[in-house]
Amino acid sequence: MPTLSPRALPASPASRHKTVVIADDSVVVRGLFARWLGEAGNFHVVAVAGDGETAVAHATRFKPDVMVLDLDMPGVDGAAALPQILKESPNTGILLAAMLNERNTRLALECMTRGAMDVVSKPDSRSGMTLSLDFRSEFLLKLGNIVQAPVRPGSLPPEIDTDLPHAGPTNLRPLVSVMPRYLVIGASTGGPRAVAKVLFDIGEGLNDLTTVVVQHMPPLFTASFAEQVAAHIGVPAREPFDGERLMRGTVYIAPGGRHLGIDRRLGHIVARIGDEPPVNFCRPAVDVLFSEAARHLGPAALGLVLTGMGSDGTTGADALRKAGAAVIAQDEPSSTIWGMPGSVVRARRASAVIALDEIGASIRCLVRGVQTA
Repeated sequence: MPTLSPRALPASPASRHKTVVIADDSVVVRGLFARWLGEAGNFHVVAVAGDGETAVAHATRFKPDVMVLDLDMPGVDGAAALPQILKESPNTGILLAAMLNERNTRLALECMTRGAMDVVSKPDSRSGMTLSLDFRSEFLLKLGNIVQAPVRPGSLPPEIDTDLPHAGPTNLRPLVSVMPRYLVIGASTGGPRAVAKVLFDIGEGLNDLTTVVVQHMPPLFTASFAEQVAAHIGVPAREPFDGERLMRGTVYIAPGGRHLGIDRRLGHIVARIGDEPPVNFCRPAVDVLFSEAARHLGPAALGLVLTGMGSDGTTGADALRKAGAAVIAQDEPSSTIWGMPGSVVRARRASAVIALDEIGASIRCLVRGVQTA
């Protein structure tokens, strides 16, 4: 297997290739990632680094489209280097790579709230990494998601209604027939930061809501994500168990690798945890949560689709709208990737399109009965 030393590599003349810096202290891993990217055909590795300090220097020099950043490196590690990398090259997408023990899981979540876009879990052995086709596929898929150019404002097809409420504090009251008592949220790439911000901005309004979140995450992450959310917003947040009665003033996070839906049992609204096949290649899937919320909650639900790759949530948003519920989509400029919310907008299932900075305030004003402009 060819190896790469932590130095700059020749630039590619092919402008269509996305530029990549690989930062990992293992020569074997750097070589493996570089080989996979070369075989993919649409990436060009412009530099490699064996420590965080060198990664920052390469970010400053090359301004790459994406950086693969190992959390565990000698000296300045990936977590410590991240803020400086984003300061020197703010348009660089960061894919974290690490063996996900409890420490690294928490660290990765913190990094994703500080600007990293996604994480890939490295197998715990060199042979596992080399031989795992699933890991290779996940690595290339997530890297491709990060570098995919989002739809730009103004590029929507002409038949799409552009008169939706857009940006700024939005008065949601005219969009709902009854006051929502349940907030159902779907997010993927870039979601941990977006979810945490929205919930923090809703603030005391969360006491008036039962909040259920599907965030596309591996199993090891979701419990830590729930703990982080609880610490950040000051209200209870946890993974629910199957049949648990859903209570107001609590945030429920879908367990990784399992669907989270909503059911009505003995007159109570409860969590439904299922192991059905993935929907939209996702488990948990936003469509499952939204569709079951539409069936059991109707207009008492408020749907929110945040940043993420793909179209998960569009079918569920359609079900919510048909059931009389409103659906908010995050706007494109504030999204890490405008895939999921953009799909909802194109399908004409968004009741409002709002910037991330204003979503929480708009929901808080709605549930607290405060009118906005």
